[in-house]
Amino acid sequence: MHGTGAHSAVDWLVSAAPDPRACRREWERAPLGVTLLPAGRLWDVLVVPGPLGRATLGVLARCVARPGPVLADFGDARTGFFVPAGTSTRWVGTGVRAAGRGSWIAVPHPGRVTSGVRWLVVPDGSGALTDPALLELSMHEAAARLARGDG
Repeated sequence: MHGTGAHSAVDWLVSAAPDPRACRREWERAPLGVTLLPAGRLWDVLVVPGPLGRATLGVLARCVARPGPVLADFGDARTGFFVPAGTSTRWVGTGVRAAGRGSWIAVPHPGRVTSGVRWLVVPDGSGALTDPALLELSMHEAAARLARGDG
């Protein structure tokens, strides 16, 4: 991702930081291209185990033109779906970690490739997030597919 897309994604992401300008400066200089951003202000993140997360993203991608931002950690052990702020207080899914207010998320720079956490769906800068109800339905479908062996 280059040009204005990466720039608008960075603008949106750093707007979650307590000091967006300082965050941007540090992020641009970070050798690994990763910064910590607080969840719970603009978005929460639902963290799903890797195989279920990848299958869920596959189902979700068939349901909407473009899912909200999605992260994967090193080795694809976990997948993080960006959802509206406040979702973490209402989420009750087993095996899903909900990161909301008081949590910090390691976020890679949208315009760089990192060796650790990376974007599966890069934010577009618009603030679009994944609808939690649609995410839940996609998780159920993905879990059923995995159980049948056709995930």
